[in-house]
Amino acid sequence: MQVKGIAADISDGRGFFSGTVHDISRFGVSLDDVPQKLNAHVPKLTIILDGRGGHFKLKLFPRWESAAGLRKTVGCQIELSPLQWTEFVMRFEPKKDDIWGKGD
Repeated sequence: MQVKGIAADISDGRGFFSGTVHDISRFGVSLDDVPQKLNAHVPKLTIILDGRGGHFKLKLFPRWESAAGLRKTVGCQIELSPLQWTEFVMRFEPKKDDIWGKGD
């Protein structure tokens, strides 16, 4: 799901970088506006996410990257999704439509 207003502080083990979160799911995140210097070819990234009422420190497995000039987008899988992260993500999931119109 696309989200706005979540800042990301990312470490590749050699440096610290800032970016934003573009998409979230229960098991992954898409990091946007990340400097090209971030090495997305390391086994794990450490990230601190802050915004929209949540603050999380997560370990991520980089899965893909897309470069655009001096910045890039990196898609990552969360190593172990904590329960608090799942609850946070669920707040942004669309509600199921009541196809029968019963309001249950």
